[in-house]
Amino acid sequence: MIVNEPFQTFNCNDETRLTLRSAEFRKGREGAWRQLEDIIKRVEKTGISSLSAEEAQQLPLLYRTAVSSLSVARAIVLDRNLLLYLENLTLRAYLIVYGPRAGVLQCMIGFFNRDFPRAVRKMGCHLMIVFIAMLAGTIAGYILVRADISRFHMLVPAVLAGGRGAESSTEDLRRVLFAPWPGFIETFVFFANFLFRHNTMVGIFSFGLGFMLGVPTLALIACNGLALGAFIALHAHHGLAIAALGWVSIHGVTEILAVLLCGAAGLVVAEKILFPDSLPRLESLAIHGREAAGVAAGAISLFFIASILEGGFRQLINNTPGRYAFALASALLWLYYFGIVGRDKKGR
Repeated sequence: MIVNEPFQTFNCNDETRLTLRSAEFRKGREGAWRQLEDIIKRVEKTGISSLSAEEAQQLPLLYRTAVSSLSVARAIVLDRNLLLYLENLTLRAYLIVYGPRAGVLQCMIGFFNRDFPRAVRKMGCHLMIVFIAMLAGTIAGYILVRADISRFHMLVPAVLAGGRGAESSTEDLRRVLFAPWPGFIETFVFFANFLFRHNTMVGIFSFGLGFMLGVPTLALIACNGLALGAFIALHAHHGLAIAALGWVSIHGVTEILAVLLCGAAGLVVAEKILFPDSLPRLESLAIHGREAAGVAAGAISLFFIASILEGGFRQLINNTPGRYAFALASALLWLYYFGIVGRDKKGR
């Protein structure tokens, strides 16, 4: 019994000391916590615009006070309930002080009205490089298949050939080019969904392979050009080149643009790995890679539009002049969007 008495006395004194320390800690700081909590509750209910100018100035100061209190509380090991209260208070305050001021819809509108076209305009040189790669692939594919029509199957995967090949007759190809609209379910649900998934995968690979110094990105872009050139050459062999180009152009303007945007974004990543400017390599990649990723994400929306055009509208416009007119209109629309939309007073 005599041995245990000092131990029991120590526990009692320790608990008493902890209680007094917690009470003293609360006494000098609880008023600021309550004031911050009242502001947070009001912002969560009615928005930050409900605060007065004085309260808006006090908010970051009260937040720093709460963070400091939490740091001290963790150091002197106060009661668990107080720690949980301060952790919850500082987290809610952080989301108000540093969180986005706009909702998801407003952020999306800002991205498409300003950030996306501006970022694309900064990638002019990268877009030119990937365009040259695709053009070179297209020319090579056309020359190879025109020289030997049997090479078509070597350059165009069966899933994209749609049953066409060296053995196809002129009437077979013409029938596909001017086939009637098969209906809403077949076009906009099944076929458009397949096209969107396939094209998005190609775009993501084009962007992601930029981390390998951009060489695989350019190779993938050139391979897409090979398939396009082979497709044109097959129809040119049967005297249907103009009709085939119209068939492709109605969705191709948007789809090819999206592929080029993803490829250009991948080259931006490759450039910042090789030439990080004056910043450390990882910091430069973080800054410019975020913007490049935004362009790739924006290109996904173009893939969605292209899949709708290719899945259904291509067959709804069942004549070559109408298809060329639609392609020209879409090209002018994208030229205006990426060339004009989102410019600031300095013209950027």
